[in-house]
Amino acid sequence: MASVPSLASSVEQRVADALASALPEAGGADPLLRRSDRADFQANGILALAKKAKANPRELATTVVEGIPTGDGDLIKEIEVSGPGFLNITVSDRAIVETLAARAADDRLGVPLSPTAGTTVIDYAQPNVAKEMHVGHLRSAVIGAAMVEILEFTGEKVVRRHHIGDWGTQFGMLIQFLLEHPHELDHESEEEVSGEEAMSNLNRLYKASRALFDSDEEFKTRARARVVDLQAGDPETLALWQRFVDESKIYFYSVFNKLDMDIQDPDVVGESGYNDMLVETCKLLEESGVAVRSNGALCVFFDEYKGPDGNPTPLIVQKSDGGFGYAATDLSAIRDRVGALKADTLIYVVDARQSLHFKMVFETARRAGWLNEDVKAVQLAFGTVLGKDGKPFKTREGETVRLVDLLDEAVDRATAVVREKAEKVGLTEAEIVENGQYVGIGAVKYADLSTSAARDYKFDLDQMVSLNGDTSVYLQYAYARIRSILRKAGERRPAAHPELELAPAERALGLHLDGFGALIGEAAAEYAPHKVAAYLYQLSSLFTTFYDQCPVIKPEPELVVGENRLFLCDLTARTLSKGMSLLGIRTPEKL
Repeated sequence: MASVPSLASSVEQRVADALASALPEAGGADPLLRRSDRADFQANGILALAKKAKANPRELATTVVEGIPTGDGDLIKEIEVSGPGFLNITVSDRAIVETLAARAADDRLGVPLSPTAGTTVIDYAQPNVAKEMHVGHLRSAVIGAAMVEILEFTGEKVVRRHHIGDWGTQFGMLIQFLLEHPHELDHESEEEVSGEEAMSNLNRLYKASRALFDSDEEFKTRARARVVDLQAGDPETLALWQRFVDESKIYFYSVFNKLDMDIQDPDVVGESGYNDMLVETCKLLEESGVAVRSNGALCVFFDEYKGPDGNPTPLIVQKSDGGFGYAATDLSAIRDRVGALKADTLIYVVDARQSLHFKMVFETARRAGWLNEDVKAVQLAFGTVLGKDGKPFKTREGETVRLVDLLDEAVDRATAVVREKAEKVGLTEAEIVENGQYVGIGAVKYADLSTSAARDYKFDLDQMVSLNGDTSVYLQYAYARIRSILRKAGERRPAAHPELELAPAERALGLHLDGFGALIGEAAAEYAPHKVAAYLYQLSSLFTTFYDQCPVIKPEPELVVGENRLFLCDLTARTLSKGMSLLGIRTPEKL
């Protein structure tokens, strides 16, 4: 397992070395290398350095160029000074193929592990107990799961946390009703319970208890008293509460299963998981002076965060009646994640509308010393899912869209798309059904992940399962097409031939393939899974151009050319498959 330096980093090093010998005081300066339309790369750093050293930039650029060896056998084929002192750099075909061969020889495609890898706790996929998951729960789960994969691939130790809503006053009503109607959560049979059955039990019980709570004052009083029992840890009350949590988990896990997402029980630590810490959290904040009593409530005040009315908004950690708000739980979770889990980064994949709350929670934790130079917290804030009309996504009746319905419809649409082409590629009925799931769920995830998380996006299933444009189906088809090419190649095997001259489409594809490692590093550092999606879409587009312009099987090219092109096909397929798996999307072998 060896990381492979990219062509860009090797070129950058050559230019930096030549710069340092031409202008010794510029040792370690950044040549500012980037991809270019005029050549493979352009280095723009000389202008600023020349200005600083009061030198003529074109003369300095010329001296730098003289210090760099070039030629077909070298890393750099040619380098020229352009404009006021830019360097246009073309790498040799040999260097491209040799670098790609080194990537192909490595299981990780030469992608380096991060030298600064640490421990990240990522808080995502946060459903509420006894409540149905809706379209709003989609983004937190999908974005969080992709970030977990990307960070783990770079060598980060990732601890997953699902902060489910499993505590609070609404449970008094539910528990009291279950106590008085003990068979409401019983299952019809001993066999495995479906998620749908579990949710319909919970829905029915919720509606019945709500109706009673609203109409019967005596029940309301008993329900409120039950909240006190729950918070005091009364064993009978906790046992009934646990039944709600367990029933909800049957349902949650069935939805995550549909989403092709692995959620492990030990990672589900709800609001209740921090109950034992709340009193101490408040005590620590009050004793250190970070929080103060105001009208009986324990508050943290900020000059910098103002509410909609323009007045400073305090963070209420404990209410005047002694009850704890979300802030107390969130601050206790930070203490636990930093103290017990030894995290140096905390990521919260939470709706952008909660930004003010998290800014205040993080600032409070900084003042308390739980977050510091060595430990940072980040909200990976996401926008809203919109309907085709550009308004928040609702059913025709104005209801919130159930997540299960949305996923089932995506799979139905995708299965129809797969079925149309099934005969041509010889898919069995079982393969049609399986691929329909991979394509449907992939379409939903990709639509979410191909948009920058902070932006709202339109949920348009027709667009999502389209074979054209920036969709996951387009990428899945590109992968399946390459697998088909490799099967058809028969005896001919992929093999790299550095001695060959490359066609423009081969070069473009090769340079893009070489950028995979740098791209993964960038997506991990910026918590930006959409950059992986954009890279893969461009890779598929470049492959399409390459396949149109450079015959791979028919008309059959001469042997070494064919082997080299099959090698490019194979590395493209492996890169696509790896990139898609980081986004949580499957790549079927045949489509």
